[in-house]
Amino acid sequence: MKPALLIIDVQTALCCGQWAAFDIDRVVDRINAVAAKARAAGVPVILVQHEDDGPLRFGSNGCQLYEQLAAQPGDLRIRKTAADSFHRTELRATLQSLGVDRLIVCGLQSEFCVHATVCGALALGYPVTLIADAHTTLDNGVLSAAQISAHHKMVRT
Repeated sequence: MKPALLIIDVQTALCCGQWAAFDIDRVVDRINAVAAKARAAGVPVILVQHEDDGPLRFGSNGCQLYEQLAAQPGDLRIRKTAADSFHRTELRATLQSLGVDRLIVCGLQSEFCVHATVCGALALGYPVTLIADAHTTLDNGVLSAAQISAHHKMVRT
């Protein structure tokens, strides 16, 4: 099996200021560690970046990768406008061209883009490993970010 690592939406607007995700710096440290191991093993690393008409507007500071994310020049990039990283993107074609047949997933936000991408991948037949301590989110008014992330760690989508 040939895996790829998807790092979803680790962007400035979701890591700093009013929308900063829970425990973001520790989560990014874990993502960086997983990415370093993936690169060392020859596993493709794919950085997925969300775009919208708000703080994640293409070209804005908020849309840029978070400065603490250790992105490398050889990492691939996918732009998206929906929660599911496969929806109207080049992700599936990219994975096929690389011969990838399973995914390792981490990033932001646990219950939105991470969850939607994992479900999309499973629907397309990709086995998925969600890195338990390498995704996070924000409080949502009902549950804390810690509770949401803990729930997603438990169910592993």
